[in-house]
Amino acid sequence: MAGAGNAIRGSRVGAGPMGEAERGEAAPRKQVTFHCSQQHQSVLAFAREAVVPESWDCPKCGLPASMDELNPPPAPRIEPYKTHLAYVKERRSDTEAEDILQEAIQLLRSRRKSGEIIF
Repeated sequence: MAGAGNAIRGSRVGAGPMGEAERGEAAPRKQVTFHCSQQHQSVLAFAREAVVPESWDCPKCGLPASMDELNPPPAPRIEPYKTHLAYVKERRSDTEAEDILQEAIQLLRSRRKSGEIIF
């Protein structure tokens, strides 16, 4: 006796003939070509009534791309990683840093003399 009962055996959710009759008609499309600074071309399909963005990330290199083949957007400038100390040095001059250091040293010395526990 063969497997009894399961009419959709071997199928998965969403499987089956799926066409425009079930989904509805696809919107009319237009092809738009984007160009990046690495001379990559990306052809994308947009709905005819959709607003096409000024720029698009190139799927090949990730750089910004535009529709202007002669003047693609330049690669974004990536700032190097800054340490916490680099940010502090931007806010404080060397003399200010020296003053703050001397105040902290004096505070520590006064606490040591008084026997206060420092963690």
